[in-house]
Formats: sequence, C-alpha cells, structure tokens
Amino acid sequence: MRVESLRRYPVKSMLGETVTTLFVDKGGAAGDRRLALVDATTGRVASAKQPRLWRELLRFSAAADSGRVHIRVPDGTSVAADDPGVDNLLSRLIGRPVHLVSKRPDGATLERPDPEQVLEFGVDAEVDTRIVEIAMATPGDSFTDLAPLHAITTATCERIGTEALRYRPNLVIETPPGYPPYAENTWVGRELTVGETRLYVLKPTSRCAVPTLEHGTLPPAPHALRTPVAENRVESLPCAGVYLEVLTEGTIRIGDPVSIGP
Repeated sequence: MRVESLRRYPVKSMLGETVTTLFVDKGGAAGDRRLALVDATTGRVASAKQPRLWRELLRFSAAADSGRVHIRVPDGTSVAADDPGVDNLLSRLIGRPVHLVSKRPDGATLERPDPEQVLEFGVDAEVDTRIVEIAMATPGDSFTDLAPLHAITTATCERIGTEALRYRPNLVIETPPGYPPYAENTWVGRELTVGETRLYVLKPTSRCAVPTLEHGTLPPAPHALRTPVAENRVESLPCAGVYLEVLTEGTIRIGDPVSIGP
C-alpha cells in the first residue's frame, strides 16, 4: 500500500485542498480544521453534518498559504480569513449570523442528525438530532470531528463508487488489486507506519450525511451513505475509513509506503 493523496481542510465543513506533503503530530495535520464557523445564535460549531442549516458550506473552499487562510466563496472571489469583514460577508452569504474562530471553545458542540433519516426524508427534514462534543480524541484547538486524522482506502471508495473527497479524509491509501473494501475495520488497535510516521488506528469512521451532499460542482450522491448502510455496519453504525492518532510525528508524502503492524 502507499499514500495515494493527502488532503487538509483549513476551515471545518468547507472544501479543502490537496497537498503533496503533510506534517502530522498529536494535534493532527498541520493546517487542518484549524478554523471553524460558530453559529452566533446557538454557539454551536457550524457543520454540514446538519445539512438543513449548513450544507451551503460545501460550496465554499479554503486553502492555506504560508500560514494564512483564504476562503473562496461561491462566486469565485476570495477573502482572507483574517479580513475584518469576513464575519459579515460569510453571514450574508450563508444566511445565518456566524463568527469565524481559530480556537476551539471548551466543550465545543455541533448538531449531528440521524444520517439515515436524512437519507430517507431529505436534507430539509426535521429529523432526530444529537448534540455532540467534537474533537474528543484530539489535543489542542483544532475542530476535527473526533480524532487527529482520518484515512480511507481506494478499495473502499471503489466499492462504494464515489470520490474519496466526499469522506473528507486526510490520507487516501492506495491498495493493491484484490484488496478487500472496508478492510480498514480490521486495522483497529494496530499501528500503521506511513513514511517516517507511526499512526495508531482508533476506530472505524461512522458516516454522516455529508458524503451524500453536493460538493462544489459534484452532484448529490445518496449511494455514498446508502452503500455503507447496507454493507458495512460496525456496532450498528454505517462506516467507511478509520480514525487515527499520531504516535510518531513527521511529514507524510504522496507515494510513501504504508504498512500495518501486528
């Protein structure tokens, strides 16, 4: 196996960028999910997991250059994340008052609707929703969902028949011909050596409604959730990919070999 691609998402729930190298440490990937929008009304982190409110975020993209983040808005223009007018601009475009923040508040939460109900009843439906504290396994201030890193294999993406970027991984791992889909489930509790880094596999990644939504110019893809629902439930939850923590920090590069320890 080898690293097929590397991705980071400077602003949570916006489209991100593909990079050729990615430095990782216990806090996750450098420049990844270091900013987020906070709903000025509820105080919760804005996440496309709640598509009824925040699916428009996937029409925005963010990229980091020399530590400065620029956000590309749907009309193609860009604004710097530290521009004094960025909150007003984003609030107007999204249709809700928001603040762009760079430090995760203590006990930061987001709304996570039941993804299968979203799939059944539609993105605008009122469905069962949990309030979830984020980044429970990530040290520091980043806005990762749970853990520092997320990986998925090409075998799993090919089986589902959709683009890896819909699952918002940091690492896409290319697998050899015949490698089974969803084999990431069997990696839990084991170590991955990726180039000069060592990563520990925490748990399978349970999927939300995000992969099914429009991503920029990509159309909706209900099968991105429907297939894991039918084929790969772990403890009753549809899963694809795995969460990772960093044991040995370092720089991961496209093409780096990936091996699994005992």
